[in-house]
Amino acid sequence: MTAPVGVSRCLAEAVKAARGVRWYIGTLMGDRDYVRFVAHQRATHPGAAVPTEKEFWRQRWAEQERAPGVRCC
Repeated sequence: MTAPVGVSRCLAEAVKAARGVRWYIGTLMGDRDYVRFVAHQRATHPGAAVPTEKEFWRQRWAEQERAPGVRCC
């Protein structure tokens, strides 16, 4: 037995909203920062070595500690 059209549509909208929330929170937390960094490095500095993800985060956190700027905590 299939669900009524209204239920299917409501479920589809809920899934779409959940994906949006997941994207938003991931963006706030920096989940895709390393991927974007690697793409930028390869596009603008093709011969340069790309640090590992662990090295990237260490460098980023060290820079934030050195010059914190505006942040909540």
